Amino acid sequence: MSKESMRKAFGNALVELAKNNHNMVVVDADLSSSTRTDIFKSVFPENFIDVGIAEQNLIGVASGLASTGKNVFASSFAVFETGRAYEIIRNMVCIANLNVKLCASHAGLMTGPDGGTHQSIEDIAIMRVLPNMKVLVPADAVETRKMIMEMAKIEGPVYIRMVRDDVENIYNDDYSFKLGKASVLKEGIDVTFIACGPMLSLALEAAEELERYNISVKVVNMSSIKPIDEESVIDCAKNTKGIVTIEDHSIIGGLGSAVSEIIAENYPVPVFKIGVNDSFGISGKADELYNEFGLTVENICSKALKIVSIDDKIIMKNKK
Repeated sequence: MSKESMRKAFGNALVELAKNNHNMVVVDADLSSSTRTDIFKSVFPENFIDVGIAEQNLIGVASGLASTGKNVFASSFAVFETGRAYEIIRNMVCIANLNVKLCASHAGLMTGPDGGTHQSIEDIAIMRVLPNMKVLVPADAVETRKMIMEMAKIEGPVYIRMVRDDVENIYNDDYSFKLGKASVLKEGIDVTFIACGPMLSLALEAAEELERYNISVKVVNMSSIKPIDEESVIDCAKNTKGIVTIEDHSIIGGLGSAVSEIIAENYPVPVFKIGVNDSFGISGKADELYNEFGLTVENICSKALKIVSIDDKIIMKNKK
């Protein structure tokens, strides 16, 4: 599978949208070359606003424009857009249900060498709790483009989180994103992997590894975190022995929490959460950090084996 940039797909999608939507405005916080809104700026400079290094102002300006009927896409790094501007998002965007699309890049541990201050591993939780806010996490560049195109049709606030590094393309152009619907990439009867973002490729790799030992794995891309596909989650619980959630985010408040809430209230089965376990990130290469924090194929397989009651030592011994 080829690797592509979510951020570049985002920038190109904005240009594509604006060709048929002259009511559209893109606002950035002095990070356009990183968020890749510079692609839009180069084509539609009159529809682009740079507010400087000021995320609170970013959201305030975006809110003002949206209140006049503009379709606004506001972009910055995830940790700044959701953290520094939280109160403005809550009180101006969400309470008024304004048509502001929050497009954040550099999310998760994949931000790597920028370190714990820039690795946003709380943003899904922060956005998910807000009434009226929708939360999306694309798995690859193709899904990023599809989401951006769909976001333009959605009334009210939407948050999308993208990562810095290029990621493997899982989908092709035939893929159709639907808000509130999961995408099943593989059917299975023993255990379910529910993943989002770049963790989807890890889930597929882990599923392939387990199938070498006759363990059947269902793999689900839950890219719409809010609204979430409750029906799909319950179906996974009913038709497999348990669920492993996989995300480049804290296990508190993110995808794992959302899935666990549904399972607890509807059809309890074992749920293991793969993600950052109540800690901040550290500086390092993305693959090194994934290994340090347990976002690995081996850890995913280990949790799956606990669900199907097989000692993971048997698997490790057989591999040798």
